[in-house]
Amino acid sequence: ELSSRALTDLVVEAALDKKAEDVTVLDLSTLTQVTDVFVIASGRSERQVQAIADGIVEKASGAGRKPVGVEGYTAGRWILVDLSDVVVHVFLPEEREVYRLERLWGDAPVVLRIP
Repeated sequence: ELSSRALTDLVVEAALDKKAEDVTVLDLSTLTQVTDVFVIASGRSERQVQAIADGIVEKASGAGRKPVGVEGYTAGRWILVDLSDVVVHVFLPEEREVYRLERLWGDAPVVLRIP
């Protein structure tokens, strides 16, 4: 069983492999019981957002962590990949700007930010 930290590292690596941009990791462990970590990333097109989500699902599944759920895949504008203790949000930049999860969870420590 992968730790939250190992799963987070795997998710970030998978996102970067698909050329994700503006990857941010927020530690929510002290703020909510829903999840420990948010990984937020951007893709330049709907197809790239889908490819990033695919890469994350593939790598996590290969490590024995199948997603609890994936939402928004068909539209490819904001895909949520729920890996239980790690929740991944892959956005088009304009969608990310609208929802501003980093600001919404402003009290969460930023563990990692890769522009």
